[in-house]
Amino acid sequence: MTNLDGQIQPSPVDDILHLFNQTRSQTLKLSAPLSAEDMGLQSMEDASPPKWHLAHTTWFFEEFILKPSLPGYQPIDDRFALLFNSYYVQAGPRHTRSKRGLLSRPSAEEVMNYRNHVEDAVRHGLMTDAFDLDELKLEELVTLGCHHEMQHQELLVTDLLHAFSYNPLLPAYSEPKPLSVTAARDLSWTNFDGGLLQIGHNGDGFAYDCEGPRHKVWLDPYRLANRPVTNGEWIAFMEDGGYETQTLWLMEGWAVKEQNGWDTPLYWWRQDGEWWTYTLQGSRPVDPAAPVVHVSYYEADAFARWAGQRLPTEAEWEAAAEPTVVDGNFLDNGVLLPIGQKDGLWGDVWQWTSSAFSPYPGFRPPEGAIGEYNGKFMVNQMVLRGGSCATPKQQMRASYRTFFYPHQRWQMLGLRLAADL
Repeated sequence: MTNLDGQIQPSPVDDILHLFNQTRSQTLKLSAPLSAEDMGLQSMEDASPPKWHLAHTTWFFEEFILKPSLPGYQPIDDRFALLFNSYYVQAGPRHTRSKRGLLSRPSAEEVMNYRNHVEDAVRHGLMTDAFDLDELKLEELVTLGCHHEMQHQELLVTDLLHAFSYNPLLPAYSEPKPLSVTAARDLSWTNFDGGLLQIGHNGDGFAYDCEGPRHKVWLDPYRLANRPVTNGEWIAFMEDGGYETQTLWLMEGWAVKEQNGWDTPLYWWRQDGEWWTYTLQGSRPVDPAAPVVHVSYYEADAFARWAGQRLPTEAEWEAAAEPTVVDGNFLDNGVLLPIGQKDGLWGDVWQWTSSAFSPYPGFRPPEGAIGEYNGKFMVNQMVLRGGSCATPKQQMRASYRTFFYPHQRWQMLGLRLAADL
């Protein structure tokens, strides 16, 4: 395409193809350090093997774009639809989630061949205008597939961390990187007036269905901490009996804590009088200045009560974040652990809010299997905001909502304090 000045302009198809190539390349980069044995690891039902993530994200493009919309497309193996469908009931039967780690076949090499087969077909369809779809719908579906894969990039490394944590050798996924030692930043507060505001996606650029519709909310005046809670502050909570003081905990949270024997964040242990933690860079001493990570909603809520504060609502967080620039420690930095070297609302750790993951007023899921993406999960989960050191930066925007069950800890989950004015 050329503009009025005769300059070549990228077409929408060029933009989609660039996003597709960039996303697929990043996933392969993340899997490059892994052995064939690593590729099949599954440590619990909530997690999936790296090989499955590579195949499932490929199946997504095949199922929702290639099969219905590329004339003449032939799957490399029809059985892969059963193996690599996750939870899309309308897309057909699915292999049991807890048994994904038992899929020694297809091999990692066969999964890579599958990826190449689907990628070649998508690129061919885009470059030859062969898809039986209008340009806008094609752009929407490919973009959704890419953002879906970005979510699985984060899951790939966090699921792998959980699996590696069971290995007594505590292997490092990525080469340990020296980090500058910094003192914990003083805790300060930013005040917000509240009032009648709007939250939810404004329609500019990509968003998931659960981020809309944009709607009005009333917020009383509130304040947010300038940074997430640190490891040093968490150690103070522990030393003050935070895990033993039942009155700090929600009733259900206390029961879960007792059942699981929690007395530290996930991956922490005491060694020679010092706290250590396991990370994607291997074992490291706990950095008191870095944001605490791998804590459940129940733990975050108990800490906030111990600190005399509370967790923010998702509306409070979004209203504060909307005018700011997305800038923080994300997957793109390659650090893969929280470092907390500057103030701000973004990156390092996902931040628990006190808001349940529920539909916004007027929410309607899309028709068909794609409509199962988020809507069917809107019960018994809590919203987190801000992204983490394992989140691709391109995913982030003020309206982005991720969600987990309140007992879960294996993701990069932390917290930021809030208070009423």
